[in-house]
Amino acid sequence: MTPLSITNSMTAFATGRGGADRIEWTWELRSVNGKGLDLRLRVPDWIAGLEAGLRARLSGALARGNVSLALRIQTGEAGGRLSVNSAQLDAALDAMAEVEARAMARGLSLAPARPGDVLSVRGVLETSEAEIDTTTLKTELMTDFEAVLADFAAMRAQEGAALAVLLTAHLDEIECLTTAAASAAEARRAEMSQALKASLARVLDGAPGADPDRVAQELALIAVKADVTEEIGRLEAHIAAARELLASAAPLGRKLDFLSQEFNREANTLCAKAQSSPLTVIGLDLKAVIDQMREQVQNVE
Repeated sequence: MTPLSITNSMTAFATGRGGADRIEWTWELRSVNGKGLDLRLRVPDWIAGLEAGLRARLSGALARGNVSLALRIQTGEAGGRLSVNSAQLDAALDAMAEVEARAMARGLSLAPARPGDVLSVRGVLETSEAEIDTTTLKTELMTDFEAVLADFAAMRAQEGAALAVLLTAHLDEIECLTTAAASAAEARRAEMSQALKASLARVLDGAPGADPDRVAQELALIAVKADVTEEIGRLEAHIAAARELLASAAPLGRKLDFLSQEFNREANTLCAKAQSSPLTVIGLDLKAVIDQMREQVQNVE
């Protein structure tokens, strides 16, 4: 059994919430399979340097995957200040004075205006937000993001551990089938020898003038082309290489994907050279397991 490495999956999801003073924020980090590392960030652009800092942090922590990060920020009203718009106040008072003058000209008496009436006029009273220290906010956000990234990495590792178990099981099955293929090829050897001798006898009987040595050479060439020793040897080498990768700590998805293609190539050649039902069945079983393994490899970072 191959010792399992810290294999990471490219599929993961994490969220987080935080806040400071009048500000609250929500993180959402997710990733799916990708050939390389594709980072897509949606963060407020009024916080200078935040996107660059988050992008650098993600690039240093991840190797592959289509990664999306969204940050939503809400600002509370507790720290807002009320102020009077002098221009709007003057305009409102001028309008009220004109109304009162016209009313008096017609003999109408209006009740005195109260301060609340004046302040209720649109635009006279304004609410202004206190300035936000974006430098401090950026530092707080970067610090808070570490917990989200840690949860995200933990999920990738958890999914990766499950993938490593599946991949190891596939390799075990491929190894068993490769051993069975070697046994079937050895059993086929005697049958092929008898078949080639019978073919040689038929050719010589049917063509009295044929050169026995030349015919024997042609039949020997056919036997060499049907030999699967090299294919079995390469399958065994690929199995060993895949196990070494699973025992390493480096990102291995690309290399495993390449190896799975090589596995499939050898299985195809084995089927093409089989010339016997037992070996053909083994070759088809190999192709099925290799396809299953390759599907799982697509999820590995």
